[in-house]
Amino acid sequence: MNLTHGNCVKKGIPGIEERKRITSAALGNEPVDLIFSNCIVFNPFSCTWEKTSFAVKNGIVLGPGDYLRGKVVNMSGSRVVPGLIDSHVHIESSLLSPCEYARLVFKHGTTTVIADPHEIANVLGIRGIEFMLNEAKKSQIDYFFMLSSCVPATPLDKGGANLNSQVLYPLSKEPEFLGLAEMMNVPGVLNLDSEVWKKLVLFRLMDGHAPLLCGKELNAYIIAGPDSDHECTGEEEAWEKLKKGMFIYLREGGTEKNLKSLIPVVNPFTVSRCSFASDDRHIDTLVKDGHIDDCIRKSVHYGLSLELAIRMATLSASERFLLYDRGAIAPGRVADFCVLEDSLEFRIRETYKRGVKSEAVPSPEPESLKSVFLTRPSLKDLNLPAGKGTAKVIGLVEDQILTRVFYINVDSDLIPDTKADVLKVVVCSRYEKGRVGIALVNGFGLTTGAIASSVAHDSHNVICVGVEDESILTAIHAVLENGGGLASVGKAMTSVLPLECAGLMSVRRYEVVSDLMCALEEHTKLLTPLKNPFMYLSFLSLTVIPQIRVTDQGLFSSEVWGYIPIFLK
Repeated sequence: MNLTHGNCVKKGIPGIEERKRITSAALGNEPVDLIFSNCIVFNPFSCTWEKTSFAVKNGIVLGPGDYLRGKVVNMSGSRVVPGLIDSHVHIESSLLSPCEYARLVFKHGTTTVIADPHEIANVLGIRGIEFMLNEAKKSQIDYFFMLSSCVPATPLDKGGANLNSQVLYPLSKEPEFLGLAEMMNVPGVLNLDSEVWKKLVLFRLMDGHAPLLCGKELNAYIIAGPDSDHECTGEEEAWEKLKKGMFIYLREGGTEKNLKSLIPVVNPFTVSRCSFASDDRHIDTLVKDGHIDDCIRKSVHYGLSLELAIRMATLSASERFLLYDRGAIAPGRVADFCVLEDSLEFRIRETYKRGVKSEAVPSPEPESLKSVFLTRPSLKDLNLPAGKGTAKVIGLVEDQILTRVFYINVDSDLIPDTKADVLKVVVCSRYEKGRVGIALVNGFGLTTGAIASSVAHDSHNVICVGVEDESILTAIHAVLENGGGLASVGKAMTSVLPLECAGLMSVRRYEVVSDLMCALEEHTKLLTPLKNPFMYLSFLSLTVIPQIRVTDQGLFSSEVWGYIPIFLK
């Protein structure tokens, strides 16, 4: 147990005098606080189940043994597993504040989350990061943070902040940060960009973000420092990265559903290098399917043993981040654990934090952090570049955030083309008046109406896809009126989920947000058959993911790493 680790101290690992008392209790020389008896405990070190009891003192596990002086909690033969850990998540993508996110995922057995606050950092810079840190301190689970490395996502993006190495350096000394968050600027790394490399030396621990990178370029990227990746979409890609020494976070988000294709890489020899990441899950998915517990259930369904899946969700994640104070129900570890339901499926019945079973209490509403100030665009702003001929169209890929390029014969005067499912997608800058980008997209299946969102990775401008220009304007206006949000226009009505906090998160309790999201989804189902349309919409502007995207500056190609015209010359 690394007792000098700054984050361990912050999370409450005892100092020397208290450790002496805990050690004395472990020897049986003084009373313990709690004895959990008659339970079947999962041991992630051996991937076995053991019928045993264990004692807890001051929230720390003493271990199994004949401890007689303490309150006995009879677990009645229940299975007990360590608290679950999410290796990579953007809390903002849940649409919830950090406290409400914690209250929801705690019910699903999650006790530790490794978060990257780069969504709000792209909007509000340091102020946004400080907001997330302060809110996290009020929550029931343990949040650890990675320091956002790419704000903006690329030098060509225009957002609300620019966190260069000079700004990040003093933050890197703060104990709240474990390491450098996902390094998305792969070209900057490989081209030896001096500013990017100044960030790479801030931490020894750093997460990667390198979709489809392979061969010599992958070798060079790893040598530069990033040693994990959560962007693998296929088995071959994951195997190459594993064999070259990377940690793989198997991701199952809202639209990024990679578990099924990646499970074959997990075995008893690789499990120590593999863990789970939810990355981006809206509240509807969290409420309906769950969190890391959902990843375990799906992994078992896809053929992985339950024991290896639990190992990934606990010890593998803790050891990757050098958090040797958790991840197992073992001597010296924090007493974070879950009691499972008596069923064949992996289901959480109760969650304990530091040996205490409790329900998370709703916290006061956070600050609104108003940040969506753009003026409503005009019909003229929605005009496509005039032209006829072959156009580059953004094509959605089912269950992925990757896109593909479609080359389609288009007459700009005949857009929208609902028969070919070619629609306008519009991005309006929330930072600079009058900056509007337009492109064409295939895959939403709208025949009328529009949907809009102030969640648009990573700059989080207001993005909208729709059929009639009037519907597009109405949807954008609905987002603006609410200080940010998700909006659906059509069938003679407008539905909105307000996101008053930086245009990314709601200030409401998760139960209320869930109801609003359900109402929005029911309306949106009348417009499009696409599942999770708002999640697909939010990723259309993420320039670091292949192949083409749209921002407030127009159509962007990750292959040329720059902006391109809609029509071929």
